[in-house]
Amino acid sequence: MLDQIKSLLIDQLKVTDAIAEEKIQSLWSGYGEIRRWAIQGPEFNSLIVKCIQKKAPSTHPRGWNTDHSHKRKLRSYEVEKHWYENYASSLDNIVKIPKCYKVIETETYDLVVLEDLDASGYPRRLNSASIPTVKVVLQWLANFHAYFMQTEPKGLWQEGSYWHLNTRPDEFQKMEEGPLKRHAHELDNKLCNAQYRTLVHGDAKVANFCFNEALSQVAAVDFQYVGGGCGMRDLSYFLGSCLSDEDCFRYEEEMLLHYFNALTKALIKFDKKVNFSDLIAEWSALYSVATADFVRFLKGWMPQHQKINTYSLKMVEKALKVL
Repeated sequence: MLDQIKSLLIDQLKVTDAIAEEKIQSLWSGYGEIRRWAIQGPEFNSLIVKCIQKKAPSTHPRGWNTDHSHKRKLRSYEVEKHWYENYASSLDNIVKIPKCYKVIETETYDLVVLEDLDASGYPRRLNSASIPTVKVVLQWLANFHAYFMQTEPKGLWQEGSYWHLNTRPDEFQKMEEGPLKRHAHELDNKLCNAQYRTLVHGDAKVANFCFNEALSQVAAVDFQYVGGGCGMRDLSYFLGSCLSDEDCFRYEEEMLLHYFNALTKALIKFDKKVNFSDLIAEWSALYSVATADFVRFLKGWMPQHQKINTYSLKMVEKALKVL
């Protein structure tokens, strides 16, 4: 297949040669891979190619190899292609994401040809983050959410985030009975019916952000689950991905304040006609709801997951009291 991809890159990008280098990672549950390619041509030295297989893999890391799971995955890749072809270029000078140079479709697989962020000055990846680094990402999220405030998610997920209840019936059925399962649809309704909606990244974990060496600038990747929603879906999920249980308790108020200050400034910068105090009041109240909604997914998908901890369970308790 690498020879086929090489031929496609040379033909479609009009370059002299394309040389497969290291595989950066396999796509989740065997749907393909992400690989760096060295390029000989006037515009590029290297590119990242995301190769997406259209055939369902025979196995799944967690055993969720159902027809519903396969259709959701294929839909997620269609969304990502649509995102890069119709939305991504508008973010130039707003937030950093990789440029998409080409989407190449074949009968058995698709290629998404992207800017190499390592070569562009964003070589660092993190599993956890210091508070100053967390704030760099919160600035990215605030700018992203402000720019797309009240944007209709045409061609994207109606509700962004890979754990959205309507797309996870298998996991919901696996949940043990209890208050969280009984009230799951109410929590979902509160998020879906928020007055203030934007586009959310949908998988804003720290591993999907690429940093410069100084950790002062950041770019985001992986837009398979971008779509409409409340910005708290991204914020809650991101903080839980990079802060410890104790630090979530310790820094929650500071992180929310930093995000909402940055969001307000960005809304003014982008001339968004919204009531800032109403938006902040609504989204602040939905922070615990967004956390509880993610815990609902984990309870069905992997009940022993480390993100089901004292802090996230406290947010579940708080969200259920709101109901």
